Amino acid sequence: MTIFALAVAGMFPLFHLGRIELFYYIIPYPNTMALYPQWRSPLVWDFFAIATYTIVSIMFFYIDLIPDLATLRDKAKSRFVKFLYAIPAMGWRGDAFHWEGLTKTAFFLAVLATPLVISVHSIVGLDFAISNLPGWHHTIFPPFFVAGAIFSGMAMVLLFAALLRSGFKMQGIITDEHLNKASILLLITGLIVVYGYIIETFGAWFSGDTHEWALVVERSLGTFAPAFWGMIIFNGVVIQLLWFKSIRTNPTALVFISIAVLVGMWLERFVIVPVSLSYPFLEGMWDPFSFTIWDILTIISPFGLFLTPMFLFIRFLPTVSIAETQAVAVEEENYDN
Repeated sequence: MTIFALAVAGMFPLFHLGRIELFYYIIPYPNTMALYPQWRSPLVWDFFAIATYTIVSIMFFYIDLIPDLATLRDKAKSRFVKFLYAIPAMGWRGDAFHWEGLTKTAFFLAVLATPLVISVHSIVGLDFAISNLPGWHHTIFPPFFVAGAIFSGMAMVLLFAALLRSGFKMQGIITDEHLNKASILLLITGLIVVYGYIIETFGAWFSGDTHEWALVVERSLGTFAPAFWGMIIFNGVVIQLLWFKSIRTNPTALVFISIAVLVGMWLERFVIVPVSLSYPFLEGMWDPFSFTIWDILTIISPFGLFLTPMFLFIRFLPTVSIAETQAVAVEEENYDN
């Protein structure tokens, strides 16, 4: 899921270049004119953040997938299908030597990915924080964006987990305890996001900055008030249902809560980006944003770019690790004996 989402994320910085065919200008490669990217540009930061995150995510995903690819290879009935699975399986035999190498590599990538997740989303927050534009110039943005990324990511994970659990009869694999723990993490990160909303509003008032406070008033009472209050309700109010364990273990309720969170996080991005850009320092430049057909198409098209490979993955590859499930089954059997 992360890899497919990064494919969408990597597309949007290219739009902001203006001339997509010159995307390689943001890559620091040797050239005859000795031209290098502007290292103070957030577009360059985004390129390195997304590229690094994508590479590590693909490696982490692929390493853990190798045993399952070998299982699919061994169980394939067609020689052609067996050949297709055998190439990425890379001769995996499942012996102790292979497992030792895979375990060490997966652990190393997990250790590497943990600070990477924090740094990547902090950089996204700094894209806004380095600007003096009202609504963007906040030091809380780096940790706020990290919490928001985990919050929306957990909502997406819960959405797919609940749907796959019901659709493929996987109650024995994706258990109520899994849903319960994931819901608790969703609640915790949601509370952090709500805290960020409170601090952002308090900072605008406490700083005495008239431009910041004017934007807060405009967000909550002006043209875009429905988007602002929708964000508050979906991200701050709906998740309070997760205090109840009966809700945390109810797949149907989790589907609706996850969808609400995803809508709320989109509204948050809308409030941060176009709403803030609509109200800069000079009132004469105030121009409320309005959707055009191109904006709507730009919103709709990433859904296809994300869902198409996601559905293909669900169709042709295991959605839950076969090797890990077998290991847990063996441990439980040994424990019972």
